[in-house]
Amino acid sequence: MPRKLLIANRGEIACRVIKTARRMGIATVAVYSDADAHALHVRMADEAWHIGGPAPRDSYLRQDRLLEVIAQSGADAVHPGYGFLSENAGFAEAVTKAGAVFVGPPTAAILAMGSKSEAKKIMEKAGVPLVPGYHGRDQDPDFLARQADQIGYPVLIKASSGGGGKGMRAVENPADFSDALTSCQREAASSFGDDHCLIEKLITHPRHVEIQVFADSHGNAVYLFERDCSLQRRHQKVIEEAPAPHISADLRARMGKAAVDAAKAIGYQGAGTVEFLLDASGAFYFMEMNTRLQVEHPVTEMITGEDLVEWQLRVADGEALPKTQDQLTINGHAFEVRIYAEDPHHDFLPATGKLTHMHMPAETAHIRVDTGVYEGGEVSIHYDPMIAKLIVHDQDRNSALRRLSSALEDVRIVGVTTNTGFLTNIARHPAFMRGEVETGFIPTWLSDLIPAITPPDNEALAFAALDILLHRDAEALAHATQSSDPWSPWHFTSGWRLNDDNHHTLILRHGGAEISVRVHYRPDGYILDMPDGMSITVQAHITTDGKLAATLDGVRKQANILRDGNRLTIFRGGKTDILEIFDPVAAAGGAEGTGSGLTAPMPGKIIAVLTTAGQTVKAGDKLVVMEAMKMEHTISAPVSGIIAEIFYQVGDQVDDGAELIAITEAS
Repeated sequence: MPRKLLIANRGEIACRVIKTARRMGIATVAVYSDADAHALHVRMADEAWHIGGPAPRDSYLRQDRLLEVIAQSGADAVHPGYGFLSENAGFAEAVTKAGAVFVGPPTAAILAMGSKSEAKKIMEKAGVPLVPGYHGRDQDPDFLARQADQIGYPVLIKASSGGGGKGMRAVENPADFSDALTSCQREAASSFGDDHCLIEKLITHPRHVEIQVFADSHGNAVYLFERDCSLQRRHQKVIEEAPAPHISADLRARMGKAAVDAAKAIGYQGAGTVEFLLDASGAFYFMEMNTRLQVEHPVTEMITGEDLVEWQLRVADGEALPKTQDQLTINGHAFEVRIYAEDPHHDFLPATGKLTHMHMPAETAHIRVDTGVYEGGEVSIHYDPMIAKLIVHDQDRNSALRRLSSALEDVRIVGVTTNTGFLTNIARHPAFMRGEVETGFIPTWLSDLIPAITPPDNEALAFAALDILLHRDAEALAHATQSSDPWSPWHFTSGWRLNDDNHHTLILRHGGAEISVRVHYRPDGYILDMPDGMSITVQAHITTDGKLAATLDGVRKQANILRDGNRLTIFRGGKTDILEIFDPVAAAGGAEGTGSGLTAPMPGKIIAVLTTAGQTVKAGDKLVVMEAMKMEHTISAPVSGIIAEIFYQVGDQVDDGAELIAITEAS
């Protein structure tokens, strides 16, 4: 068994590996970039070594620096996590040559599955069913376009190396093929150092079902059942569950056998995932094999009771698999949701910033939280914007789904926009509750999952007003206790006025609009006059656990309200409202500027400029491509007009809100 384990990764997977290693009595070594100097995985490890600059290419992808740390720290094993170098055969071989154990499959297996094209050939020989497509080496754009025509649209362009939705585009018609191919190749080269792509028939509305496999050096191989990962956006998984809904025992056994056959065909060892597309008829097709642990592995752990990282460490140490196939059983149902710093209302634009408040559900036998961040930490532009994985387990799917919905209500994050409300809407959607999952689920139900932003209701306004009033009470009490005359009426917050009515108007802002709530003070509470003409009689107090408890027209309710400057974030029953306390005096200091410029929606790097000064453009024309948070983002013209000036060029780093292009708007 390893004595000291180096984790060549960061974030939640590094933290997750450290937990198992610590339980097994194995010392851990973390590595970190400039951006991660105060990261959670650095805090958790027994020791941590600096390896370079913030960008992955300057740190987590630097094999030379990682090999130096292996030697200098005395680590005798390396766990690659997922992403970065986890499926890099050269790194695995270099680790072995350095005298350490690579906690992963043999180099030959990584090479065999590292190229999607080569993997298809191997799977075809092994009798594993394949999706029709072109998997060859010829990368001439015109040739690939002809192959797409022969396959028949719609087609899917996929980077031959890597995964995670990077370098992948669905193309509906021939006119879009060239641009999609160029974008795929560029993203694949950036993410994996290889711009080779393959073309496949796009199977519409399939399910994405993957099988967890494990093999050892003694010739044993098993499958630990399946996970349904169909709910995706931009080919990235959003919610995973195990076992997959509506899968018969016969289909599970056939898919499991095919996955084990795939593993044996390449002499596999360790943890791997064989991914299949499953159509409505029950036919399944090999997609790819991930030669590493998957992000969604916790749902498999929850239903089997096995620690897959412990299995990895034992297999890497030469032990036989801990269990045989007939000893593995499914117990209950589990879900995993990925909580991201992103804005669903703006095409899931990644968000960056400080986590000024972060509260996750308490971990129990039914609830697990895997995270690599903490309250007060930063969501950086340099890495994936995932904040945490929330995993729940219960005796059956319906029970687990109820538990998931409840647990999501207990997630409270302030400082960055998150997708928590979006996840809650999925968990509560009737179609999802019925198990009607397929890869088109999110686009099909998008208007339900991301409803239009509406003004806050009276209940939210009442909670905001009460929070302001109770804070004023607390401040007045604090001033009174420090005053030479604590009984002065000027310390009162009961609406006392000299020769005046006891009321006050609070001004809140939502989406730029001002909202007025008039407060009438009463001996036992308040009467609130709402913008819609309704009046609500209310009483309120802060509970011992920090919640605001209010009685609204005789109905008692609770909310968690968090302050960040003048911003109030109100969490109640799975709903989140954000309101600002409006200060007219401060607002009088200036007015917002106007213009027709194109601005950066987030910090990032310019990777393509698709226009020139003097060019006439139409609203919606693609003008700039940025790379941020490991993804490409195309920015379009907000208005029609003439390009007056281009302020940044390819390779330039830009800040959030930076003006990229000036446009003289057409009259």
